[in-house]
Amino acid sequence: MDKIQLLYVENVITRKKKGVHQELSFFMLVENISYDKQIDIVWAGEDGVWQTLPVQYHSKLEPGKEYWQAQTRFHLSADKSLPGNIRFGLRYKASGIEYWDNNNGLNYSSEADSGVKVVHNIPVLNIGFTDRLREDQKFVPITVSVDRSVDAEKVTIHWTTDNWKHTHKTTCYFKTNYWDKELLSNARNPNQYGSEIWKGWIKIRNAFRVQYSISCESKGHIIWDNNYGHNYSLSHEALKILILNLHCYQEDDQDYKFSQIAKAINELDVDIVCLQEVAELWNNGEGDWNSNSAKIINDRLDTPYHIYTSWAHLGFDKYREGVAILSKYSLSKQEARYVSDSHDPYSIHSRKVVLAQINIPYMGLINVFSAHLSWWEDGFQEQFNRLREWAESKRSAQVKGTLLCGDFNITAGSKGYSLVVDSHQYEDQYLAVNSPGVFEKIFKVNDPYWQHYLADDYRIDFIFMDKASGLQATSGTVLFTEQDYGRVSDHCGYFMTFEPK
Repeated sequence: MDKIQLLYVENVITRKKKGVHQELSFFMLVENISYDKQIDIVWAGEDGVWQTLPVQYHSKLEPGKEYWQAQTRFHLSADKSLPGNIRFGLRYKASGIEYWDNNNGLNYSSEADSGVKVVHNIPVLNIGFTDRLREDQKFVPITVSVDRSVDAEKVTIHWTTDNWKHTHKTTCYFKTNYWDKELLSNARNPNQYGSEIWKGWIKIRNAFRVQYSISCESKGHIIWDNNYGHNYSLSHEALKILILNLHCYQEDDQDYKFSQIAKAINELDVDIVCLQEVAELWNNGEGDWNSNSAKIINDRLDTPYHIYTSWAHLGFDKYREGVAILSKYSLSKQEARYVSDSHDPYSIHSRKVVLAQINIPYMGLINVFSAHLSWWEDGFQEQFNRLREWAESKRSAQVKGTLLCGDFNITAGSKGYSLVVDSHQYEDQYLAVNSPGVFEKIFKVNDPYWQHYLADDYRIDFIFMDKASGLQATSGTVLFTEQDYGRVSDHCGYFMTFEPK
């Protein structure tokens, strides 16, 4: 394909009591040749004045290809007319080079109130789609443009909410006059460019995700729009989890760094935060809640989260040191336990873990553990085994996933990591999304030389997930580096997203 390609333009005028408006929409396919790129619509209305309309990212089609779109709206007034008929081209700037799709130098055109114009002879095309489901959305409207020359007899949506384990079919209906109060308007010159508009509704109830393709039956054959072989997909937002060791009040500019952590949680819209080395003033063992580092971070969020924290031992001779979980969603249950042999608050070998059961919308109940375990020579083996047994005791048919999160004080490839691998139960989720080939050799094939693949992996902070969980990791990045929010601890943070399988 060309670097940029127009798929369709939509030109609609609405006439309501509040006035007359003209809406222009442009939808295109773009080759992702650079992260730093700029795309514009260069256009002119009947006044002949050329203008620039910025184009926004819409969604990813596949690695290397993306959908982009632009929309704008004009109001008719006594001193300002509508654009009416328009001429336009698509301009794509990347790496100092300009690329155009301007109809081979002739520019594209779209007449006022003409509805949808599909270009490049695409006989069946899904229009107006999104890749996100709104909160509490129960129905998904599907609008299909079919070239009139196809002589369509039937248009059907084939869809699933469980990754094609079960398939449903929904019949679309032909919009005889291109009038649809939910989608467009009353166009005075319907289907001017030969596009028939068909409409259907998918009833998804409480599904996290819906995938679909579209078939058009005509004269004994079927034409498909299956998103270039990838099917269309809409979903709710992924579950976002952040883990971070706070370094127990040992940072310079500590207050500023607490604010940076809160800023990241706000901007990334994190759902669950698992913190280790959470500290508050010792105060003769009574603690001081107002100095608790997890509380301070939580208080600086745009909207404070639900918080659960517990301390295990005296840290740096002046703090109660422990772990915490912050959650955007309410905690169904919470519990704290020592997993170490020692329960002595004056021993750094006393290690406690906190559990929160959280009901995630559209995903279900998950068990999240925030852990800070000891090094191998200081009791990791006993502590991990107790944690695993505890997690196993909390599994049930209602629990959709179990995640062990935090600072495990074992490097990837070490004896402690081998213990996790040999359990054949918990799997390294950051590795799964960032090095799937290595993950496969370690956790699936059980390659006897798997340690060699992790020789340069120095992580000691992990999210281990029970492989029987109904979730899957979809992304994983390192956070709090010089490239994003700056260093806030002697540990980096790890930010991961999860979706239902």
